[in-house]
Amino acid sequence: MNIKKLVRGYPAVDGAGVRLVRVLGARNIHDFDPFLMLDSFDSTNPADYTAGFPMHPHRGIETITYLIEGKIEHEDTLGNKGTIFAGDAQWMTAGSGIKHSEMPQASPRMLGFQLWLNLPQSEKMTDPAYLAITDEQIPKVTTESALIRILSGNFGGVQGIKTQHIQATLLDIALQPDKTIELPTNPNETAFIFLIEGNAVVDKQEIAEKTAILLDTGSTVTVTTHQALRFFFFSAKPLKEPVAWGGPIVMNTQEELQQAFVELERGTFIRNHKIK
Repeated sequence: MNIKKLVRGYPAVDGAGVRLVRVLGARNIHDFDPFLMLDSFDSTNPADYTAGFPMHPHRGIETITYLIEGKIEHEDTLGNKGTIFAGDAQWMTAGSGIKHSEMPQASPRMLGFQLWLNLPQSEKMTDPAYLAITDEQIPKVTTESALIRILSGNFGGVQGIKTQHIQATLLDIALQPDKTIELPTNPNETAFIFLIEGNAVVDKQEIAEKTAILLDTGSTVTVTTHQALRFFFFSAKPLKEPVAWGGPIVMNTQEELQQAFVELERGTFIRNHKIK
């Protein structure tokens, strides 16, 4: 397995003033298809993130928020309201349109990510849906060198959470110091690794944390570390469809994108449920 591309995260500000590390965005659409955006949270200063992400819209995507440490309170126009704790995930299908808020709470450390998955053209206007995934629901596999948490997909014959749309594999891997792990990859899928905490050696290259490593076609990837390492493995079949992306809305054409913003202005954006 060879490295196809490295994308180093950079400091950014989003929401009402949240400081984060933006890893993937509009400039990476085609290389990382169907993965659109990846933001990493890592701070011990609550002032960096407690302004949060007040109520805002989404259409045409799924968002996955996952916490290693910290706490985020959330609510949406489906009537969901709750808290994402350490080890939990929120898998939200925006579909035809939803509004939600995510408000990180002061914690000793906020560590995690939000990932955007594109929806295929045939499913972009599906009904919005929400899946709360608790730490207890996530299968875990322990090896001599690592602890693997299987958020979705399959690893070693163990199945993670079943999702309705994009069948993505999301693995959270904690690798012990001076250890190596070999992961199977599907040459027909877009696969990448994100180093959230610690550096790693991949394809004989020393790579710094907060880097996304896009993998070339192959059947396995080997990751080695000389320190404690926390990283994620993502894989999914590319959609190979046109992308029209404007802020929180991702459609296939500029006309569809414009229509979404017209509906936001007119108050007709939320189609399949009542605004709370």
